[in-house]
Amino acid sequence: MTTLSMPRHPSPRLWPALLALACLGALGTAFASQYWGGLHPCVLCVYQRYAYGVALAAALAALLLAGRQGARRAALTAAGLAFLAGAGLSAFHVGVEQQWWEGLDSCSAPGLPPDATVDELRELLLNQPFAPCDAVAWSLFGISIAGYNLIASLVLAALALRAGFSARAAD
Repeated sequence: MTTLSMPRHPSPRLWPALLALACLGALGTAFASQYWGGLHPCVLCVYQRYAYGVALAAALAALLLAGRQGARRAALTAAGLAFLAGAGLSAFHVGVEQQWWEGLDSCSAPGLPPDATVDELRELLLNQPFAPCDAVAWSLFGISIAGYNLIASLVLAALALRAGFSARAAD
Protein backbone atom coordinates (compact mmCIF):
# COMPACT_ATOMS: atom_id res chain seq x y z
CA MET A 1 0.00 0.00 0.00
CA THR A 2 1.35 3.40 -0.94
CA THR A 3 1.08 6.33 1.43
CA LEU A 4 1.54 9.98 0.73
CA SER A 5 3.82 11.83 3.06
CA MET A 6 5.72 15.07 3.13
CA PRO A 7 9.32 14.76 2.03
CA ARG A 8 11.77 14.74 4.90
CA HIS A 9 13.55 17.81 3.55
CA PRO A 10 11.09 19.93 1.56
CA SER A 11 12.33 22.19 -1.18
CA PRO A 12 13.71 25.51 0.05
CA ARG A 13 11.19 27.11 -2.31
CA LEU A 14 8.13 25.51 -0.68
CA TRP A 15 7.44 28.00 2.15
CA PRO A 16 8.28 31.12 0.16
CA ALA A 17 5.97 29.94 -2.62
CA LEU A 18 3.13 29.14 -0.21
CA LEU A 19 3.51 32.52 1.53
CA ALA A 20 3.53 34.34 -1.82
CA LEU A 21 0.37 32.48 -2.87
CA ALA A 22 -1.30 33.41 0.43
CA CYS A 23 -0.44 37.06 -0.15
CA LEU A 24 -1.77 36.96 -3.69
CA GLY A 25 -4.95 35.26 -2.47
CA ALA A 26 -5.52 37.87 0.25
CA LEU A 27 -4.85 40.79 -2.07
CA GLY A 28 -6.95 39.23 -4.82
CA THR A 29 -9.84 38.76 -2.39
CA ALA A 30 -9.53 42.36 -1.19
CA PHE A 31 -9.53 43.81 -4.71
CA ALA A 32 -12.32 41.49 -5.87
CA SER A 33 -14.52 42.52 -2.94
CA GLN A 34 -13.82 46.15 -3.76
CA TYR A 35 -14.24 46.17 -7.53
CA TRP A 36 -16.75 43.35 -8.00
CA GLY A 37 -18.41 43.24 -4.58
CA GLY A 38 -18.76 46.98 -4.07
CA LEU A 39 -17.09 47.02 -0.63
CA HIS A 40 -15.09 50.23 -0.60
CA PRO A 41 -12.08 50.00 1.70
CA CYS A 42 -11.46 52.47 4.48
CA VAL A 43 -7.99 53.90 4.96
CA LEU A 44 -7.07 51.21 7.53
CA CYS A 45 -8.10 48.50 5.07
CA VAL A 46 -5.77 50.01 2.48
CA TYR A 47 -2.90 50.11 4.98
CA GLN A 48 -3.45 46.40 5.69
CA ARG A 49 -3.04 45.73 1.98
CA TYR A 50 0.37 47.41 2.09
CA ALA A 51 1.49 44.87 4.69
CA TYR A 52 0.54 42.05 2.32
CA GLY A 53 2.41 43.79 -0.50
CA VAL A 54 5.59 43.99 1.59
CA ALA A 55 5.19 40.37 2.69
CA LEU A 56 4.67 39.35 -0.95
CA ALA A 57 7.86 41.13 -2.00
CA ALA A 58 9.79 39.43 0.83
CA ALA A 59 8.33 36.00 -0.02
CA LEU A 60 9.25 36.44 -3.69
CA ALA A 61 12.76 37.49 -2.65
CA ALA A 62 13.00 34.33 -0.52
CA LEU A 63 11.82 32.32 -3.51
CA LEU A 64 14.46 33.86 -5.77
CA LEU A 65 17.15 33.45 -3.09
CA ALA A 66 16.27 29.84 -2.31
CA GLY A 67 19.84 28.70 -2.90
CA ARG A 68 21.34 31.20 -0.46
CA GLN A 69 20.50 30.10 3.08
CA GLY A 70 21.11 33.33 4.95
CA ALA A 71 19.39 35.54 2.40
CA ARG A 72 16.37 33.23 2.20
CA ARG A 73 16.07 33.13 5.99
CA ALA A 74 16.32 36.94 6.18
CA ALA A 75 13.64 37.34 3.51
CA LEU A 76 11.31 34.88 5.28
CA THR A 77 11.87 36.72 8.54
CA ALA A 78 11.08 40.01 6.79
CA ALA A 79 7.86 38.47 5.47
CA GLY A 80 6.98 37.36 9.00
CA LEU A 81 7.60 40.86 10.35
CA ALA A 82 5.43 42.34 7.58
CA PHE A 83 2.63 39.95 8.56
CA LEU A 84 3.06 41.00 12.20
CA ALA A 85 2.78 44.65 11.17
CA GLY A 86 -0.39 43.76 9.27
CA ALA A 87 -1.72 41.98 12.35
CA GLY A 88 -1.06 45.12 14.39
CA LEU A 89 -2.94 47.24 11.87
CA SER A 90 -5.79 44.72 11.87
CA ALA A 91 -5.96 44.70 15.66
CA PHE A 92 -6.08 48.50 15.68
CA HIS A 93 -8.84 48.38 13.03
CA VAL A 94 -10.88 45.89 15.07
CA GLY A 95 -10.58 48.22 18.06
CA VAL A 96 -11.83 51.14 15.96
CA GLU A 97 -14.76 49.04 14.70
CA GLN A 98 -15.66 48.06 18.27
CA GLN A 99 -15.32 51.70 19.46
CA TRP A 100 -12.58 50.71 21.93
CA TRP A 101 -10.58 53.69 20.65
CA GLU A 102 -10.75 56.33 17.95
CA GLY A 103 -9.37 55.83 14.49
CA LEU A 104 -7.05 58.05 12.52
CA ASP A 105 -8.06 61.51 11.33
CA SER A 106 -8.25 60.06 7.82
CA CYS A 107 -10.91 57.58 9.03
CA SER A 108 -13.55 60.29 9.13
CA ALA A 109 -15.48 61.79 6.24
CA PRO A 110 -13.49 63.92 3.80
CA GLY A 111 -13.42 67.64 4.40
CA LEU A 112 -15.70 69.74 2.28
CA PRO A 113 -14.86 73.20 0.98
CA PRO A 114 -16.79 75.80 3.01
CA ASP A 115 -17.52 78.03 0.02
CA ALA A 116 -18.91 75.28 -2.26
CA THR A 117 -22.45 75.47 -3.59
CA VAL A 118 -25.00 72.80 -2.81
CA ASP A 119 -24.63 71.34 -6.31
CA GLU A 120 -20.83 71.23 -5.96
CA LEU A 121 -21.13 69.53 -2.56
CA ARG A 122 -23.60 66.98 -3.92
CA GLU A 123 -21.31 66.23 -6.89
CA LEU A 124 -18.28 65.91 -4.62
CA LEU A 125 -20.03 63.57 -2.20
CA LEU A 126 -21.62 61.39 -4.87
CA ASN A 127 -18.39 60.93 -6.83
CA GLN A 128 -16.12 60.17 -3.90
CA PRO A 129 -16.50 56.72 -2.36
CA PHE A 130 -15.85 56.83 1.36
CA ALA A 131 -15.89 54.07 3.92
CA PRO A 132 -15.59 55.00 7.59
CA CYS A 133 -13.14 52.90 9.60
CA ASP A 134 -15.58 52.33 12.46
CA ALA A 135 -18.32 50.78 10.33
CA VAL A 136 -18.29 47.01 9.77
CA ALA A 137 -19.02 46.59 6.06
CA TRP A 138 -19.20 42.78 6.18
CA SER A 139 -18.99 40.12 8.84
CA LEU A 140 -19.38 36.37 9.21
CA PHE A 141 -20.11 34.75 12.58
CA GLY A 142 -19.73 38.19 14.18
CA ILE A 143 -16.17 38.63 12.93
CA SER A 144 -15.41 41.51 10.57
CA ILE A 145 -13.02 41.46 7.64
CA ALA A 146 -10.45 43.17 9.86
CA GLY A 147 -10.92 40.40 12.44
CA TYR A 148 -10.38 37.68 9.86
CA ASN A 149 -7.37 39.57 8.57
CA LEU A 150 -5.97 39.68 12.11
CA ILE A 151 -6.28 35.90 12.38
CA ALA A 152 -4.79 35.29 8.92
CA SER A 153 -1.92 37.71 9.51
CA LEU A 154 -1.00 36.05 12.81
CA VAL A 155 -1.07 32.57 11.25
CA LEU A 156 0.99 33.69 8.26
CA ALA A 157 3.45 35.51 10.53
CA ALA A 158 3.93 32.35 12.60
CA LEU A 159 4.49 30.25 9.47
CA ALA A 160 6.91 32.74 7.91
CA LEU A 161 8.90 33.21 11.11
CA ARG A 162 9.02 29.48 11.75
CA ALA A 163 10.27 28.91 8.22
CA GLY A 164 12.80 31.69 8.63
CA PHE A 165 14.15 30.47 11.96
CA SER A 166 13.83 26.72 11.59
CA ALA A 167 16.70 24.41 10.86
CA ARG A 168 14.93 23.22 7.73
CA ALA A 169 15.10 26.75 6.32
CA ALA A 170 18.87 26.30 6.33
CA ASP A 171 18.81 23.25 4.02
